[in-house]
Formats: sequence, C-alpha cells, structure tokens
Amino acid sequence: MTQLDTHLSLLADGLLSAGCIKFGDFTLKSGLKSPIYIDLRQIISHPKLLAEVAQAYLPIISNLQFSRLAGLPYAAIPIATAISLAGNYPMIYPRKEAKSYGTKAEIEGEYHAGETAVIIDDLATTGGSKFEAIEKLTGAGLVVKDVVVLVDRQSGAKELLEQAGFNLHAVLTISALLDYWESTGRVEKDKIEGTRKFLKQNK
Repeated sequence: MTQLDTHLSLLADGLLSAGCIKFGDFTLKSGLKSPIYIDLRQIISHPKLLAEVAQAYLPIISNLQFSRLAGLPYAAIPIATAISLAGNYPMIYPRKEAKSYGTKAEIEGEYHAGETAVIIDDLATTGGSKFEAIEKLTGAGLVVKDVVVLVDRQSGAKELLEQAGFNLHAVLTISALLDYWESTGRVEKDKIEGTRKFLKQNK
C-alpha cells in the first residue's frame, strides 16, 4: 500500500473532485475500452488546484540542473506557466507546428543553444509525444535530460525514455493513486480492481 504525504493526498483528492480522473466506461483514442479516463486539461478551470499542482512539481524540479522549463502543448503549457510563476523559472515551449510567418519559430520564448531544458508535461503514457518535443528542442541546440509529469500511467514511458538516455520523474503514479483512493474509500473497490486489471493487461 502506497502512502501519499498530506500534500499529495490533498492533490489526489483534488484531481478526483475536479473530474481530472474519472472512473466509468470510456473509449480511448486507440479504440480500447477503458475503466479510467485521465483528462488533466480540466485543471485550468480550477485555479487553486492548478496552484497546488505547480507546488507539487517544485520538490522534484529543485533537484534537477536546468536553465529553462519547456512546457509541452497544449495541456502542459498552463501547468508549466504556474510552475514558472511559483518557482521563478524561465519558460519556453515547442510549437506543435512551426509558424509560417514572422519569425517562423518552432520554439516560443527566449533560449540559447547549449542551455538545458527540463520538459514539463501533464501525463506519461507511452512516451511518444515526449520524443517529438525532445527532437524539436535538441534540434534547436538545447540539451534535454529530464522529463517531469504530474501522473505516470505506468504504460512504458519511463522505460522507453530511460533506454534513450532520459529520466522520467512523476509527481504521482497511477498505482499510488489507486492504492490511496482504495485505502480512503473515495473510489469503489470494484472500480479500483477493474482499473488495475485493465492497466496490467494494457501495459
């Protein structure tokens, strides 16, 4: 049984209350039927929760060596902005598509080749979107060593990133959240068990 500290247990309950993590019957992008749905984009409608999320990243980030935060579009840009304000860290973000006019920038914000950027994202699943962003950042002369997410779904992203030489850090893991909600009774036991089974089968 994973014990969450007071701050993280409040955060876990906040994510559940705000509908950022839902239990039920959902069809995922891949077509798979899932008993859990994680939509961390909802955080932006809850300013207090967004501030708590930013605070939860700080203990991890303060132990890393970097010059700038790189928030991934679109879900993590508000989170990275909140962390930037809370920790006074300069921020940039790689665009999903390069601008076809003006500066034609692939990366927004000020940066210098040779600097280290820490990637901020909301969720880690397989790691695919992280590699696209790393490619854009390193292509612009930045160094990337670490990726920090709010929730690791534990679906292979950590292992894939590590094989490529990057470190994945997560504020929360899906197994720690399920253990916590089971121990507090916030989520029905059958839903927890169904989710554990689903995640095990679809690793």
